[in-house]
Amino acid sequence: MSERTFLEEITIRSIGVIDQSALEISKGLTVLSGETGAGKTMILTALNLILGGKADSSLIRKGSERLVASGRFAIPKASENLFEDLIIDNGQIIITRTVNNDGKSKATSNGVNVTASMLSTVASQLVEVHAQSANQSISKSAKQRELVDRFAQLDLSAYLSCLNAYHEMKARITALTKSIAQKESELAELVEFSGAFANIKPRAGELLEIEAEISRLSSVQELGLATQEALSAISQDEFGALTLLGNARRALEKSKEKDQSLEVIYQQVSESFFTLDDANSALNSYTGSLEADPQRLEFLHNRKADLIAFVKRFGDSQDFEESIKELVIKYKNSTDAIADLNGGDERLVQLENELKSIKKRLLSAAQEVSSVRVKAAEKLSKAVTLEIQALSMPHASFITHVDSPDYSSPKESHFSSSGCDEVSMHIQSHKDAPLVALAKGASGGEMSRVMLALEVVIASTHPVGTYVFDEVDAGVGGKAAIEVGRRLHELSKHAQVIVVTHLPQVAAWADSHFVVQKNSDGLVSQSDVQKVEGEQRIQEIARMLAGLEGSSSAREHATELLALKM
Repeated sequence: MSERTFLEEITIRSIGVIDQSALEISKGLTVLSGETGAGKTMILTALNLILGGKADSSLIRKGSERLVASGRFAIPKASENLFEDLIIDNGQIIITRTVNNDGKSKATSNGVNVTASMLSTVASQLVEVHAQSANQSISKSAKQRELVDRFAQLDLSAYLSCLNAYHEMKARITALTKSIAQKESELAELVEFSGAFANIKPRAGELLEIEAEISRLSSVQELGLATQEALSAISQDEFGALTLLGNARRALEKSKEKDQSLEVIYQQVSESFFTLDDANSALNSYTGSLEADPQRLEFLHNRKADLIAFVKRFGDSQDFEESIKELVIKYKNSTDAIADLNGGDERLVQLENELKSIKKRLLSAAQEVSSVRVKAAEKLSKAVTLEIQALSMPHASFITHVDSPDYSSPKESHFSSSGCDEVSMHIQSHKDAPLVALAKGASGGEMSRVMLALEVVIASTHPVGTYVFDEVDAGVGGKAAIEVGRRLHELSKHAQVIVVTHLPQVAAWADSHFVVQKNSDGLVSQSDVQKVEGEQRIQEIARMLAGLEGSSSAREHATELLALKM
């Protein structure tokens, strides 16, 4: 048990009838007893919150604004890898959960915020809780398979690896088969596209250039008039801008020697003169090149129409330039794409051969899983039968069946994420009696004993450190109750066990015994959850036996019960 986690302390504030309380819980078997309504189950409610259970504002004690539940767990070095999402400090995880009146909750692990789902994920590594709901869930085949796998310490990783590889290969083959089925049409489309692209040879930015040139050639006369008017304004002999700027420049050139401050202005006028002279030369050159070219204009219109038609036919993007870029890339890759389609049949044969190889490995892995389960189920059946017979079910047998498919001709539907097996658990009331499904063949008290027997057997292999039992004694009394206590004590040799009980025959086996009492105002405060030892424990066992205080015969009986553990 030293290599398992265990709950060291649980602290509660404002949950149900509990005002505040803190329990330091040791290893071994811990019992919680007390009168009905004293708040024993509130401790389990707090533990459920700590382990990521649903936040419920109705749990908050009347008059309080929020509840707080906190648990301190000891985590051995060997188990730290199981809690990567939580902060571990000096071998401990302290989980705190608060719930406000508005229903909002907050969770922390060693002071760092975590989510309730993160707590739920690690809960199964910390605590196994058994109540009536657990007895109901065991009737499900999936839960029964899980118990067998826990007992067998079954590792499904090799099987799951093969299963994933099988599904991935199937998906690849399906995609390639679909592609091959469409090969002829895809090849025809690629060849047509490749030919059209090679013929038209489009390039990025070409359409913008064409549109600019069309605009110029379509406006030759208008552009000619505008440039002539501009040239006249610039270079007219008497009143042109160049003549006037030249006159201003010569006037300043004579005067700037007499006043140095005119130098800057002279330079500005000179710069404007030379800039305008350059513009005059450029306009003359532009005018000389400006001539109508009907043939060129017709060619450009035709080229523009061809480009637009090509992109409309083969492009996908709404943006013309983006489509051109995509089509250029498609053309560069078209040769390889055509080669791939032509070689698809050979690739399909290759993948199908690989699938056959994977299927053989998957079949072998599934058979190995089934073999491990069958052997484990047989061992589990024998061990649990011995346990339930000792729990006052002397003629009963516990039988676990593992039903596997015919592996000589398995169906694909047989292969699930948990293997190919269906697990079913049965009770046989006596040797010649028929097998009855567990949920139908056992009463509430018998189901509690079967669950306890299962946990006692599985605990020797399963790494959960803390088991919590609520109402494990439902429908149990007399000798059977003593055996329940004995088995809980046996389980506590492998793991920490916490039990809420009304039965003195169970409480007598405890290593630690806490009594929960209400005070006069109906609440449970710090001083009302007490660890009882020695004489106080005898008195509590006697109270549980007789239902009243001070019974001398009950006290003698309590002493006898406590002696059973010696």
